[in-house]
Amino acid sequence: MIKHVIFWKLKDDCDKAAASEQIRAGLEGLVGQVPGLVEAKVRRTYQGDWDLVLDSVLESAEAEKAYQTNPLHVACKAIIHTYAVERVCADYEL
Repeated sequence: MIKHVIFWKLKDDCDKAAASEQIRAGLEGLVGQVPGLVEAKVRRTYQGDWDLVLDSVLESAEAEKAYQTNPLHVACKAIIHTYAVERVCADYEL
């Protein structure tokens, strides 16, 4: 199993609550639709420099690689890019 965690900083001039909800709905909605994606939870942060975090689990490193190019995930990334100005990611084996 692979833990896939991403933090985003959202644009100051966007409605962060609405943007966060749109991103959450999109990414969490991929569970059951993208092979190998076991779990995805998106939450707003309350401290630090980051606004939003994705905490997800994939079946394997191969599943994580396929997830990156899955058309449904690519569509979610396009939405995220309209709101996010910074991103940091960590993947590790469970």
